[in-house]
Amino acid sequence: MKLRVQLQCKNLHEYLKDLSPEVLDRLYNHPATCLAVYRELPSLAKNYVMRMLFLDQPLPQAAVALWVKKDSQKDHDECVSVLTGLRLWHTQQLQGGLQGNILNPVFKDNLRIALLGGGTAWADEGSSLGPDRHARDVDSLDRYAMDRWEVILQFMFLLLDTASQLWYFTLQYLNTAQSRGMDLVEILSFLFQLSFSTLGRDYSVEGMSETLLTFLQHLREFGLVFQRKRKSRRYYPTRLAITLAAGVTTKAPASSSSTDVALGTGDTSFIVVETNYRIYAYTNSELQIALVALFSEMLYRFPNVVVGQVTRESVQQAIANGITAQQTPVVPSTITDQIRLWELERDRLQFTEGVLYNQFLSQADFEVLRDRAQNVPHRVMVVTPHGHSEVKRFWKRQKSNT
Repeated sequence: MKLRVQLQCKNLHEYLKDLSPEVLDRLYNHPATCLAVYRELPSLAKNYVMRMLFLDQPLPQAAVALWVKKDSQKDHDECVSVLTGLRLWHTQQLQGGLQGNILNPVFKDNLRIALLGGGTAWADEGSSLGPDRHARDVDSLDRYAMDRWEVILQFMFLLLDTASQLWYFTLQYLNTAQSRGMDLVEILSFLFQLSFSTLGRDYSVEGMSETLLTFLQHLREFGLVFQRKRKSRRYYPTRLAITLAAGVTTKAPASSSSTDVALGTGDTSFIVVETNYRIYAYTNSELQIALVALFSEMLYRFPNVVVGQVTRESVQQAIANGITAQQTPVVPSTITDQIRLWELERDRLQFTEGVLYNQFLSQADFEVLRDRAQNVPHRVMVVTPHGHSEVKRFWKRQKSNT
């Protein structure tokens, strides 16, 4: 029986909360990072930041609490939790012993720069290199990103929406970056800068450190940037890179392919599921066809559509491979309920390892050992591996005394 794996993907804020205070403070030294963090804050948290952005003195916590009505206290507490977890708010004691809040000064200064202008350019546009004879338009960049991204998708990974795929893959990369001698703050800052790039515009690699040049090649392999050659002096961010900072907050429509929606390819791929358990997948993507085949039996295949049938056997085969009912594509509620029932058929029994004792010489022998093991009233008993040694020693002592 294969283990069921569920990938837990984080969004931007959940990832940043796990970073050390030192790394966060270094990260907030970049205006692009501060703007990206601010952009993904809840609406109420954005309001709090704006109210305090130009204050140099801390505000009493009691005064901040008055910004919301009493029936919105839960929203206020969640907002404070987010801002504190990201180290955007600092607690500071006021005169008289009261507690006050003030914005992180590093974050505050760089968010001001991001909103009001000033500071150095975030990226060197390719205009300094002259016109690109091999310029790429938006459609070609979307096709390139989708082709590169589909190459690296594997089994359970492809069951996630594209945003979650991106975050999971990126997080695994970031978690190993420092062990490979890369500066985590530098590559994170570059990722946030990419999120403010213009799709279809080229940017220059001039002035990049060796770490960023290496990172750029990795992004090229993942489909997050296009670079015609490894030594090319310009690159084009793709839609994958520009939407990366949004984490998993963007949800694709249920009836469409999440990959195509995220990339904006204009593909009309969609799935029709009838209440008789028949599936019609209108797509030319080999990846999407393989995904449908995980849950159904393929009946017909035509140039632009495949037809399948969801059956008890196909669902249970998918479940045996580690897929859960919650990971199946969105289907009518009646079919969803049936898929869950088929899943429960496999979960009705709970298997526990044990040791079988049998061939007792008499009823008395069985009853003595049964009472000791406190098991079922039959002349067959099952003992857990943990209790087997103690029961075995007791039985040996009992046999020697009779």
